[in-house]
Amino acid sequence: MSSPDPQVRAARNPSTPGGSRGPVVAVTGAANGVGALLTERLAASEEVKQVVAIDERRGECDAAQWHVLDVRDPAIADKLRGADVVVHLALDLDLGSDAAARTAYNVRGTQTVLTAAAAAGVHRVVLCTSAMVYGALEDNELPLSEDAELRATAEATGVGDLLEVERLARRAPRAHPGLNVTVVRPAILVGGTDTALTRYFESPRLLVVAGSRPAWQFCHVEDLVSALEYAVLEKVDGELAVGCDGWLEQEEVEELSGIRRMELPSAVALGAAARLHRIGLTPSPAGDLAYTMYPWVVSGSRLHDAGWRPRWTNEEVLAELLAEVAGRHTVVGRRLGRRDATAAGAAGATVALLGAAAVVRRARKARRR
Repeated sequence: MSSPDPQVRAARNPSTPGGSRGPVVAVTGAANGVGALLTERLAASEEVKQVVAIDERRGECDAAQWHVLDVRDPAIADKLRGADVVVHLALDLDLGSDAAARTAYNVRGTQTVLTAAAAAGVHRVVLCTSAMVYGALEDNELPLSEDAELRATAEATGVGDLLEVERLARRAPRAHPGLNVTVVRPAILVGGTDTALTRYFESPRLLVVAGSRPAWQFCHVEDLVSALEYAVLEKVDGELAVGCDGWLEQEEVEELSGIRRMELPSAVALGAAARLHRIGLTPSPAGDLAYTMYPWVVSGSRLHDAGWRPRWTNEEVLAELLAEVAGRHTVVGRRLGRRDATAAGAAGATVALLGAAAVVRRARKARRR
């Protein structure tokens, strides 16, 4: 594949005396969340020549060159010309998003970015999925290596989309020779995030499924950003897992959080969660519960071998998460108002989970009379 026209690159990225000779990096999803943090970090780095920021609105990093457009727009190829690396972070994993629309955005967006990057002569694309793609299974090794089989199913929020992104990543180098694709898979992400797993810690009681073996590993967004920077600068490549060193057992989580458990038989917990999601009372499908039942801890050995180390420990990230969710009240993924939260706190998460289904049944019977 031919390299980008040097005159185009020079016009878009004028050199300055003493300026960096590092890569030109394009970041999609650059206006919010991890994308915004990475854009700021790369723009301040002496190892990066220039940052091209792409999003549907302009972000706050004035040092970046901004392009406002949807990542599904084929015109993105023109915006990527002259870039050496693309970091694709424009994914929708919002619990409130329509599932079909979310999948269409995530899959089409990734396909378009990979194709556009190849057409523009970009030599490396960095994608970010999640360690959830390994699946939460009773027989998982502790920890999992990066090369472990991806055994997740599409039953948890957004995981089906992430598995398709992984498949696209593996196919891209064959479809576009010369294009290198690196995939970064963080553990439970904490730091301004809102997911089914962070909402688990908003409950008045920690729901524990009888006979399960949870193992908790977190990843602070700052550590994810530094791992992405490693990939951008080609200090490491391939399939990368990132998270705090080690993990916490359920008993340690309960001791550190001060939140007591409420234990339920598996059939009851999964059945109730499935019913509540089916009738629209909760945003989280029953598949999300598996990630609170069985381990999916990752080793992060490739990043470690490259010299990367997390700055945060699991204990520190859990403490930050608890501070972030203080005052919020959630039962099986559904945020409650103050009045509902008082009742849930008194009765416990389990009673609320089972009681919600009973309330719905009573309401339906009352309407029939």
